[in-house]
Amino acid sequence: MKKIGLGLLLIVLALKLQAAYILLPMDAESQKDHLKAYGITYWVLEKGSEAWWLLNYRGGSFAFPHNREFEKECLTRGVSYEIIPDAQFNKIINDISDPEVNMDAMKLEKAPKIAVYTPEVNAKGEKVQPWDDAVTLVLTYAEIPYTTIYDKEVINNELVKYDWLHLHHEDFTGQYGRFYRSFNNQPWYRENQRRMEELAHELGFSKVSQLKLAVVKKIKEYVVGGGFMFAMCSATDTYDIALAAEGIDICAEMYDGDPMDPNAQSKLDFSKTFAFENFQLSRNPLEYEYSSIDHSRGRNINPEQDYFTLFDFSAKWDPVPTMLTQNHTRTVKGFMGQTTAFSKEFIKSNVLIMGENKPAREARYIHGNYGQGFWTFYGGHDPEDYRHYVHDPETDLSLHPNSPGYRLILDNVLFPAAKKKNRKT
Repeated sequence: MKKIGLGLLLIVLALKLQAAYILLPMDAESQKDHLKAYGITYWVLEKGSEAWWLLNYRGGSFAFPHNREFEKECLTRGVSYEIIPDAQFNKIINDISDPEVNMDAMKLEKAPKIAVYTPEVNAKGEKVQPWDDAVTLVLTYAEIPYTTIYDKEVINNELVKYDWLHLHHEDFTGQYGRFYRSFNNQPWYRENQRRMEELAHELGFSKVSQLKLAVVKKIKEYVVGGGFMFAMCSATDTYDIALAAEGIDICAEMYDGDPMDPNAQSKLDFSKTFAFENFQLSRNPLEYEYSSIDHSRGRNINPEQDYFTLFDFSAKWDPVPTMLTQNHTRTVKGFMGQTTAFSKEFIKSNVLIMGENKPAREARYIHGNYGQGFWTFYGGHDPEDYRHYVHDPETDLSLHPNSPGYRLILDNVLFPAAKKKNRKT
């Protein structure tokens, strides 16, 4: 009888354990590594398990059914976790559902397939561009798998394979980042121009600007069809500039071999863009700037005082921006890039501003939907490197495991995992 009683007790304990949940707290005090917590949640989804994103609950915590494998992985990756019984989890869900509370429980369905648009390496396996990419850095650190693609894959209609697409330090206008004045004699600049012209000809285009226009139009089709595009740094404004300048030569002779159209400004079509309108093109081809979109001219902000504020949204009524602003702080340290911030006067009225530096009248983090899909633009190059220069070493994210700026990137990465009915705006 004692053996039977002991056996029943073990069964009961096992059932209780199976009914438990793992909670990954995401508040500032409880989580040792916020960035890797996203990676754990992604990995759990890859394993076929269900998971929940508890919006505005303890900094946007994650929860999923407990098992020994999941617990071991949390320990291995150094992610803080709590094991809570089924009854406690149900109480959390019940409390969150209170209409008076600005929280919600978002069911995550499956791990999204991620593509990063980047030339990354040349034929020798060497990095083509002398700078890093904040998104690939954080995806690698969080151990979230991704596939790199570039122009050839986009032109060949391979975007449909992916749920999420990232663009970073790219110049979609065909002006090679406007690095001519400072770097045109550098081997990496000349090699990049040679390689891009060769790729354009290979794909049937006479100019690099024509190839890049075709790429942005393919990406636009991808978004219209339900894809999610996330861009940072110069990939934000140059994307819209390329769309507005379709059929117009805005490149000076040193970039494409012939002069730009002197009437280019008056021919821009802002109805084709995602985010920006009424901006002025930079007429000086040697200026390290594309247009008036980037809020850089006359920007006089002390780096120690450069912060932007995230807006609070209704978790139950505005789930999309709520997901995209989950963080353990509403104040995020600013950081620069070729495109640092967006002048608010050139942002379309239907665009949602999710983060801004109000005294400076600049938006840092904006979002919108287009067709059946979504796009997000995030100003700046690296959230933990205030002013990142060409050839600077890449950021060691093990030194910044709780970075609020990098958390915003991962909010976007995990967003496509949410149930589709909750991703409508």
